[in-house]
Amino acid sequence: MDVGRSARGSRPRPRAGRARPRGVPGPDAAVPALSWIGDERIAISSVPPAAAVASLAARGVTHVVNCRPRADVWWAGDLAAERAVFGAERVAHAPMQDHGLRQRPAAWAAAACFAARVLDDQPQAGVLIHCTAGRRRSAMVGYAVLRLRGHDRTGAAALVLRYRACAELVPAYVRSVERWLATAPR
Repeated sequence: MDVGRSARGSRPRPRAGRARPRGVPGPDAAVPALSWIGDERIAISSVPPAAAVASLAARGVTHVVNCRPRADVWWAGDLAAERAVFGAERVAHAPMQDHGLRQRPAAWAAAACFAARVLDDQPQAGVLIHCTAGRRRSAMVGYAVLRLRGHDRTGAAALVLRYRACAELVPAYVRSVERWLATAPR
Protein backbone atom coordinates (compact mmCIF):
# COMPACT_ATOMS: atom_id res chain seq x y z
CA MET A 1 0.00 0.00 0.00
CA ASP A 2 1.21 3.50 -0.85
CA VAL A 3 2.08 5.27 2.42
CA GLY A 4 0.77 8.55 1.00
CA ARG A 5 -2.74 7.15 0.61
CA SER A 6 -5.41 6.41 3.16
CA ALA A 7 -6.45 2.86 4.01
CA ARG A 8 -9.28 3.12 1.49
CA GLY A 9 -6.89 4.47 -1.13
CA SER A 10 -9.16 7.32 -2.13
CA ARG A 11 -7.15 10.40 -1.21
CA PRO A 12 -3.73 11.19 0.24
CA ARG A 13 -3.51 11.77 3.98
CA PRO A 14 -2.01 15.09 5.01
CA ARG A 15 1.46 14.53 6.39
CA ALA A 16 2.27 15.87 9.83
CA GLY A 17 3.94 19.25 9.66
CA ARG A 18 2.74 19.98 6.12
CA ALA A 19 1.45 23.43 5.34
CA ARG A 20 -2.25 23.88 4.78
CA PRO A 21 -3.09 23.70 1.06
CA ARG A 22 -3.10 27.07 -0.70
CA GLY A 23 -6.42 28.83 -0.41
CA VAL A 24 -7.55 26.92 2.68
CA PRO A 25 -7.85 29.37 5.57
CA GLY A 26 -6.33 28.64 8.94
CA PRO A 27 -7.76 29.40 12.38
CA ASP A 28 -7.14 33.15 12.06
CA ALA A 29 -6.52 33.55 8.34
CA ALA A 30 -7.48 37.24 8.28
CA VAL A 31 -4.47 38.21 10.40
CA PRO A 32 -1.38 36.00 10.57
CA ALA A 33 0.32 35.34 13.89
CA LEU A 34 3.34 37.56 14.44
CA SER A 35 6.20 35.92 16.32
CA TRP A 36 8.18 38.68 18.00
CA ILE A 37 11.77 37.55 18.45
CA GLY A 38 12.47 38.24 22.12
CA ASP A 39 13.26 41.91 22.75
CA GLU A 40 14.79 42.37 19.30
CA ARG A 41 11.79 44.22 17.77
CA ILE A 42 11.78 41.73 14.89
CA ALA A 43 8.59 39.85 14.03
CA ILE A 44 8.40 36.86 11.69
CA SER A 45 5.15 35.74 10.09
CA SER A 46 3.48 34.32 7.04
CA VAL A 47 2.31 36.70 4.33
CA PRO A 48 -0.37 39.04 5.63
CA PRO A 49 -3.39 39.27 3.35
CA ALA A 50 -3.45 42.62 1.55
CA ALA A 51 -6.63 43.59 3.40
CA ALA A 52 -4.94 43.01 6.79
CA VAL A 53 -1.78 45.04 6.14
CA ALA A 54 -3.28 48.21 7.62
CA SER A 55 -3.82 46.42 10.95
CA LEU A 56 -0.10 45.61 11.30
CA ALA A 57 0.80 49.08 12.60
CA ALA A 58 -1.53 48.57 15.56
CA ARG A 59 0.46 45.42 16.34
CA GLY A 60 3.78 47.31 16.54
CA VAL A 61 5.01 46.98 12.95
CA THR A 62 6.65 50.10 11.48
CA HIS A 63 8.71 48.51 8.68
CA VAL A 64 8.35 45.39 6.51
CA VAL A 65 10.74 43.01 4.76
CA ASN A 66 8.88 40.92 2.18
CA CYS A 67 10.77 37.73 1.22
CA ARG A 68 8.37 36.50 -1.46
CA PRO A 69 9.33 36.07 -5.14
CA ARG A 70 8.45 38.79 -7.65
CA ALA A 71 5.73 36.76 -9.37
CA ASP A 72 4.03 35.98 -6.05
CA VAL A 73 3.96 39.59 -4.84
CA TRP A 74 2.73 40.76 -8.23
CA TRP A 75 -0.04 38.16 -8.28
CA ALA A 76 -1.20 38.60 -4.67
CA GLY A 77 -0.54 42.32 -4.35
CA ASP A 78 0.99 42.06 -0.88
CA LEU A 79 4.11 44.13 -1.63
CA ALA A 80 2.04 46.90 -3.23
CA ALA A 81 -0.32 46.91 -0.22
CA GLU A 82 2.62 47.12 2.20
CA ARG A 83 4.13 50.03 0.29
CA ALA A 84 0.77 51.80 0.13
CA VAL A 85 0.23 51.49 3.90
CA PHE A 86 3.77 51.99 5.24
CA GLY A 87 5.38 53.96 2.39
CA ALA A 88 7.95 52.60 -0.06
CA GLU A 89 10.82 53.84 2.14
CA ARG A 90 9.65 51.57 4.98
CA VAL A 91 9.34 48.38 2.95
CA ALA A 92 12.19 46.25 1.59
CA HIS A 93 11.82 43.41 -0.88
CA ALA A 94 14.04 40.32 -0.73
CA PRO A 95 12.71 38.33 -3.71
CA MET A 96 13.62 34.70 -3.04
CA GLN A 97 12.31 31.32 -4.10
CA ASP A 98 12.14 28.70 -1.35
CA HIS A 99 14.18 25.94 -2.98
CA GLY A 100 16.41 24.86 -0.10
CA LEU A 101 19.61 25.75 -1.98
CA ARG A 102 22.07 28.59 -1.51
CA GLN A 103 20.39 31.99 -1.55
CA ARG A 104 22.26 34.67 -3.48
CA PRO A 105 23.04 37.71 -1.30
CA ALA A 106 21.93 39.96 -4.18
CA ALA A 107 18.37 38.85 -3.40
CA TRP A 108 18.33 39.36 0.38
CA ALA A 109 21.39 41.16 1.79
CA ALA A 110 20.15 44.72 1.15
CA ALA A 111 16.88 43.89 2.91
CA ALA A 112 18.74 42.43 5.91
CA CYS A 113 20.93 45.55 6.11
CA PHE A 114 17.80 47.73 5.81
CA ALA A 115 16.19 45.96 8.79
CA ALA A 116 19.35 46.07 10.91
CA ARG A 117 19.84 49.79 10.14
CA VAL A 118 16.21 50.61 11.03
CA LEU A 119 16.49 48.75 14.33
CA ASP A 120 19.80 50.47 15.16
CA ASP A 121 18.63 53.97 14.20
CA GLN A 122 15.01 53.94 15.40
CA PRO A 123 14.53 52.68 18.96
CA GLN A 124 10.74 52.48 18.59
CA ALA A 125 10.77 50.60 15.25
CA GLY A 126 9.32 47.13 14.82
CA VAL A 127 10.29 45.19 11.68
CA LEU A 128 8.07 42.48 10.25
CA ILE A 129 9.93 39.92 8.12
CA HIS A 130 7.64 37.60 6.21
CA CYS A 131 7.63 35.07 3.40
CA THR A 132 4.73 32.92 2.30
CA ALA A 133 4.53 30.52 5.24
CA GLY A 134 6.79 32.34 7.69
CA ARG A 135 9.03 29.31 8.10
CA ARG A 136 12.21 29.32 6.00
CA ARG A 137 13.06 32.46 4.01
CA SER A 138 11.80 34.86 6.68
CA ALA A 139 13.65 32.85 9.34
CA MET A 140 16.82 33.15 7.25
CA VAL A 141 16.53 36.93 6.92
CA GLY A 142 15.67 37.24 10.61
CA TYR A 143 18.79 35.21 11.39
CA ALA A 144 20.85 37.50 9.11
CA VAL A 145 19.51 40.63 10.84
CA LEU A 146 20.38 39.19 14.25
CA ARG A 147 23.88 38.33 13.03
CA LEU A 148 24.30 41.88 11.69
CA ARG A 149 23.24 43.20 15.08
CA GLY A 150 26.02 41.33 16.88
CA HIS A 151 24.52 37.97 17.82
CA ASP A 152 26.76 34.94 17.32
CA ARG A 153 25.61 32.00 15.16
CA THR A 154 24.26 29.96 18.03
CA GLY A 155 22.50 32.85 19.72
CA ALA A 156 20.86 34.10 16.52
CA ALA A 157 19.64 30.61 15.61
CA ALA A 158 18.36 29.98 19.12
CA LEU A 159 16.36 33.22 19.15
CA VAL A 160 14.70 32.54 15.81
CA LEU A 161 13.86 28.93 16.67
CA ARG A 162 12.70 29.71 20.20
CA TYR A 163 10.26 32.45 19.28
CA ARG A 164 9.08 31.16 15.88
CA ALA A 165 8.27 27.55 16.67
CA CYS A 166 7.49 26.62 13.06
CA ALA A 167 10.74 28.16 11.75
CA GLU A 168 13.30 26.04 9.97
CA LEU A 169 16.83 27.32 9.50
CA VAL A 170 17.74 25.56 6.27
CA PRO A 171 21.48 24.71 6.39
CA ALA A 172 22.12 26.05 2.87
CA TYR A 173 20.41 29.32 3.79
CA VAL A 174 22.45 29.70 6.98
CA ARG A 175 25.65 29.00 5.02
CA SER A 176 24.62 31.73 2.57
CA VAL A 177 24.36 34.23 5.42
CA GLU A 178 27.64 33.17 7.00
CA ARG A 179 29.56 33.29 3.70
CA TRP A 180 28.18 36.74 2.99
CA LEU A 181 29.08 37.98 6.48
CA ALA A 182 32.63 36.65 6.07
CA THR A 183 33.17 38.39 2.74
CA ALA A 184 30.91 41.44 2.63
CA PRO A 185 32.43 44.86 3.33
CA ARG A 186 30.64 46.64 6.15
